[in-house]
Amino acid sequence: MKNPFPHADADRHEIWEMLVRRDIEARVAGDWELHAADIHRPSFFRIDARGADAPDRWRLAASDGEGYRAHWEGSVPQRAETRDRDTVSAALHDATTLRDIDVNGDVALAHKKMDGAGAPAQTLYLCRRIDGRWWIAGILGALPDPMGTRPPAAAKVAPPSRQHKTAGPYSPVLEVRPGRIVVISGQAALDLDGTVPTQEFKAQSRITLENCLTQLQAAGCDFADVFKVNVFLTDLSDWPAFNEVYREIMPEPHPVRTAVQAGLLDTFQVEIEMWAVRS
Repeated sequence: MKNPFPHADADRHEIWEMLVRRDIEARVAGDWELHAADIHRPSFFRIDARGADAPDRWRLAASDGEGYRAHWEGSVPQRAETRDRDTVSAALHDATTLRDIDVNGDVALAHKKMDGAGAPAQTLYLCRRIDGRWWIAGILGALPDPMGTRPPAAAKVAPPSRQHKTAGPYSPVLEVRPGRIVVISGQAALDLDGTVPTQEFKAQSRITLENCLTQLQAAGCDFADVFKVNVFLTDLSDWPAFNEVYREIMPEPHPVRTAVQAGLLDTFQVEIEMWAVRS
């Protein structure tokens, strides 16, 4: 792919090379260090929009480069075989658009859009010129594309539903409007090469929910579209810890939910399936 910004437009040309060409090279090679060479680690942060266009659902996902590393490595497919790299690179270039880069002195905001196999998404990059070159200083990622076009929520709490005061983060009853139903199979704390990266319960819960979001986004949905959640735990004593993570991630109104104790495969401590609806 040809850089759309001429050499005469030096700032935008350099930023495009960093955010498109070098980013794709790193992804195809599965090389974190190649990508990290463009990150200004002392000032870096990442905000995860979680596929939502409502800012109150966004979360601070990383406050430094190392915190971002786990997300980046989890989002990158397995390293392509050498013979396949040109094909993978071409597909990523075809799916990537970066035409809008706002530059104001030593600060720039780049609007990158991806329209690949999953739901269209966009990322905003805050870039800074430091020591004579441009760096990635911040990322607002997993934004829907386009934004602001979501129809009213397909599910709402049915009044006058009530529940006991000790109830957790779930709705007792939801009224669901007819629409396109999306169901995802049970997800667990697996990375892309099929390994369980941690045995810490909260970390497994967070990874499992992130995997759920990935599957939902592949069908054009996000957590705001989910109306039913089934949770399977190997030990119900972990239920309060699970709810702490769940509250951080799931938007309101919370889906209706069922939790049971079950024997799970491998070393999974939690498995989650979800039902969603889109108008």
